[in-house]
Amino acid sequence: MEDNEKVMAGNFIHDEIDADLAAGHAPAVHTRFPPEPNGYLHIGHAKSICLNFGTAQKYRGLCNLRFDDTNPAKEEQEFMDSIKADVHWLGFDWQDRLFYASDYFEQIYQYAVELIKAGKAYVCQLSADEMREHRGSIGVPATSPWRDRPIEESLDLFSRMRAGEFADGEYTLRAKIDLASPNFVMRDPVIYRIQHGEHNRTGNDWCIYPMYDFAHPISDSLEGITHSICTMEFEIHRPLYDWVIANTTCPTKSRQIEFARLNLTHTVMSKRFLRRLVEDGHVRGWDDPRMPTISGLRRRGYTPEAIRDFCERIGVAKAESMVDAALLEHCLREDLNTRADRVMCVLRPLKVVITNYPEDGREMLPIENNPEKPERGKRLLPFGREIYIEQDDFMEEPPKKFFRLKPGGEVRLKAAYIIKCEEVIKDEAGNIIELHCTYDSETISGGSSTKKVKGTIHWVNAKECKTAEVRLYDYLFTEDNPTATDGDFMASLNPNSLEVLTNAKIEPILPMPAEKFQFLRHGYFCVDPDTENNHPVFNRIVSLKSSFKA
Repeated sequence: MEDNEKVMAGNFIHDEIDADLAAGHAPAVHTRFPPEPNGYLHIGHAKSICLNFGTAQKYRGLCNLRFDDTNPAKEEQEFMDSIKADVHWLGFDWQDRLFYASDYFEQIYQYAVELIKAGKAYVCQLSADEMREHRGSIGVPATSPWRDRPIEESLDLFSRMRAGEFADGEYTLRAKIDLASPNFVMRDPVIYRIQHGEHNRTGNDWCIYPMYDFAHPISDSLEGITHSICTMEFEIHRPLYDWVIANTTCPTKSRQIEFARLNLTHTVMSKRFLRRLVEDGHVRGWDDPRMPTISGLRRRGYTPEAIRDFCERIGVAKAESMVDAALLEHCLREDLNTRADRVMCVLRPLKVVITNYPEDGREMLPIENNPEKPERGKRLLPFGREIYIEQDDFMEEPPKKFFRLKPGGEVRLKAAYIIKCEEVIKDEAGNIIELHCTYDSETISGGSSTKKVKGTIHWVNAKECKTAEVRLYDYLFTEDNPTATDGDFMASLNPNSLEVLTNAKIEPILPMPAEKFQFLRHGYFCVDPDTENNHPVFNRIVSLKSSFKA
């Protein structure tokens, strides 16, 4: 595949929307992204965000951001704030179309009353355990001793449920649909439950809350949503979505369409699993750069352009599949290759003294900022008698085809001179602590010398470089699919997912907050928020080597 070639996958949802528009089933396209504010969004949500907002953009329609805040026990303002930040960061804006399911609590309640009056809902006294016992099985209908409760009695009890007369779980409101349905979702599902506790937005105004399957279609209808796009686990719930819209007087006949959720190798996508990683201290928080959360990816140094490109490439399908994380990294490298200027940083420093260079000598050597973007120009690097190189760029007893530095061997310093190793200095334990080299003053990069060597290495000036902390990240899980087996997904937690180097040496132009760089030969890096004036911290975004196969 050529570097600039992108393979874009198909989108069956747009095909269906095209058909709806052609048939006159929808006057315009209006979508929504409806997250539950009970955790941080992850890369799977990014796919849904790009699909919903991107679809609205394609058809010059509208897309709402709506919080499904129907469970006050698990929802927090922190999560709402993070979700809004994530959507903005990905490049989308809801403008004046920010809504909450709680905006419609009174209307949803009245639609429930409407169903009771029509004989299509009833108050049930079965506990959760009893309801499971009465659920039936394949070929065996469910049962409820309260299904024929008189309408007036259900209306009275439902009103008293709202007034707070009953304890949590004492009563529920159930839709009266079909206890013998082969789709268990349709076996008189609960549409309201009692749940005492303060709500983030409505305080203590309510102690009964609609279930998602009831609140969602009504919210969609009230907002004029034409296409309610969700993941495949809701396919079995679609008959209930359609039933609610068909059996109430809500204004819009919204249509639900399902697509396969994103599964990414070496990753877990369940909010429950991600919460466990955070609460058990396996990561440093929701925005830990090893996390697949959007905030974690942002801190890691991912770009919204790369994530949008990735979501475009994987396309939209109904069949579940596992996407190789290497594709996401490939999209990121393509974006960063032109975006990121080059910088020299020595991660594991080995000191080199150039013995024939003047002790007080200093030169400023030009080096290009980005070979992919010549218009970015050049910068000047200080060169002197003492420099640092990478420890693994020297071997005392090298194998064949080792083209870096060795005793008696020569190598070119990037943008500088050719040097020759003359002496290896060791400590009492036999560890190499310093190299003494000589340089050929006629071999300045870009000069007239015709002398050639096979290896080129990077370096930094020992007296003018900065010491930095560098965090090298690997996959959080060693297995491609950590949840594939019956065992605990934590069994494949990678103990080497983070390596912290505290003595890296970097050329003296940093830190530059919010910037991304390619550290020559090491990969792409960004400044971490932990950076302080005298303590720069960098995250490796992604290595240079790609395992993606087109």
